[in-house]
Amino acid sequence: MELESVDKKKNKLTIEIKDEDHTICNAIKDELNADSAVKAAGYNVEHPLTSDPKMTVETTTSSEPKKALLSATKRLRKTDDKFLKDVKKF
Repeated sequence: MELESVDKKKNKLTIEIKDEDHTICNAIKDELNADSAVKAAGYNVEHPLTSDPKMTVETTTSSEPKKALLSATKRLRKTDDKFLKDVKKF
């Protein structure tokens, strides 16, 4: 996975996520939208065969989009670790 900055402003960030699909983007989007410092988060895939997803994160004035993205990723990692632990017990 490779990230490329498409547009970066104080409270809005758009990145392109290379070689990924809806799976990771949906998880990140949902986690970002659960954050009270995030006004809106979403992604778009222009064409499923020829383009990579572009994710946009817009935050309140008190938070930076990159920090919100890092926090969402950390929360997803915790969820993933817990799920892995539960599957091993199963």
